[in-house]
Amino acid sequence: MKRGWTDHGRPGGTDIEFAAEGNANLRYWFKAANPDVMSRLCVFAKSGGDGSMAAFWLAEDGTQKIVHLGSGSGSVTLCILAEDPVDFLRLLAIGYDEICWGDAYSEPPNANGEFIVEPNFAFRNWIVDTFHTTIPTQATEIVRHPASMDDEHSEDAFWQWVRKHIW
Repeated sequence: MKRGWTDHGRPGGTDIEFAAEGNANLRYWFKAANPDVMSRLCVFAKSGGDGSMAAFWLAEDGTQKIVHLGSGSGSVTLCILAEDPVDFLRLLAIGYDEICWGDAYSEPPNANGEFIVEPNFAFRNWIVDTFHTTIPTQATEIVRHPASMDDEHSEDAFWQWVRKHIW
């Protein structure tokens, strides 16, 4: 067992793996390598142990957002995570175990009490002090329209864009 871990939790805040892996795994999402689609996405992190990804997305209006693409075999979360990098850092600082589970966004981390993750307090303090902001208690304060790839409809602009290009 890793240092600090117990059967019921771990220290250290949200588990996320940043990597310059680019779009190699998007081939599983978008069956055809459409250059118009691929040129609007850049994967920069694994957001869950199930293979979910976080990416930069260039929206139709020319703004850049941070989005989530669930693996489909675990997480089905498909939505805009943050409007800008500071909000993404704020989302990570909330302290969820992983940010791939959109069904947990409406509750504070550790709400189920089964697997407790201690927030990374040094990281939280750095975000607050550096960007003169606050850390919300739950993800829905940042993720405006949590959506799932199983949803029939969503207000989320990224969900709508993906639906237009693959379904």
